[in-house]
Amino acid sequence: MRTFRKRTAVLGAAATAALALTLTACGGDGGGTKAAGPADSSASAEATVAAKNTAEDAAGDAAQDQGSTSGDGAKTGGGSTDAVTSSTGSSKGAAAKTGGAAAGDTSDSYAYKHPCKSGDLSVRVYAREGSATQHVIEVNNTGRNSCGLSYFPRVSLGAANASDHSGDIIPLVPGGLGGAPAYPVKPKTAAIAVVDLNPGGGNGVTWVDELNVLADGDHMPNAEQLNFPLGPDVKVGTPKLGLYERTIADAVASMKQANTKP
Repeated sequence: MRTFRKRTAVLGAAATAALALTLTACGGDGGGTKAAGPADSSASAEATVAAKNTAEDAAGDAAQDQGSTSGDGAKTGGGSTDAVTSSTGSSKGAAAKTGGAAAGDTSDSYAYKHPCKSGDLSVRVYAREGSATQHVIEVNNTGRNSCGLSYFPRVSLGAANASDHSGDIIPLVPGGLGGAPAYPVKPKTAAIAVVDLNPGGGNGVTWVDELNVLADGDHMPNAEQLNFPLGPDVKVGTPKLGLYERTIADAVASMKQANTKP
């Protein structure tokens, strides 16, 4: 019995040792597995972080691309808007130019066929600077088209309170006229004539205090004549009137050639 127990004890001890060896071996394998486990976990974590970073970078790039696309789109939109605005501006400019061209005919040929109307004219009379006897007659075309005037205005000098103007004085004009059918006046320009009330500077009549002007004596009725006061102490003696010209200097030169009764 003692021997059996001893063998049993020995066997039990052996079995226990074998079991411990087996558990140690398994523990070593488990330790290796555990060591490998954390390594795999770290790798997985790093891979996860890398994947996350990649995803974030990709998202960032996508957002940046989207932003760039939006920016480009905005730029494109802005460019399109500018182009439209520029195009619209050009269209408006073209329309304005077209409208301007369509607004009136500024050719001389048109003026020859279309006499000026009183409603399209503005007439001024004022003393010529540097002269005591000369007055400027300025006829401005305020219309949209060119129009034609007679070669010179119809001018007479008389008394404002006279009941009969048959005795009014008519200035001399240049003779030998001929050429174009009318004097053309473009829109926003003036036809200028100069009258000298007393070219000789001698004694003249003193009852004249008014200068009467009809811008176009060939086509306008007498009722459209305009009257301009001359002021006191005016002396009129053999007055002279020049043709319509573009400048005062040319009108003065023309006036000096006056030698014919109209």
